[in-house]
Amino acid sequence: MKKKKKQLLFGKHNYRSMLIGIFFIILGFILMSGGGSDDPNIFSDEIYNFTRIRLAPALILIGFAIQVYAILKSSK
Repeated sequence: MKKKKKQLLFGKHNYRSMLIGIFFIILGFILMSGGGSDDPNIFSDEIYNFTRIRLAPALILIGFAIQVYAILKSSK
């Protein structure tokens, strides 16, 4: 009896692209976190810096775009 070799749903390039996309999304969420004050009575302007307002959401959107590309890219 011959065993059938299982074929993966996506190719190697697709999975590599998916991992890169996941990395971008995680990095974006990490950069977006923090910035609050330890004392709730004191307001911190740290929450409005460039990293949290512009860079982190852009990285997350780029990560999702890479995910869409990886899924729709033909594996052949």
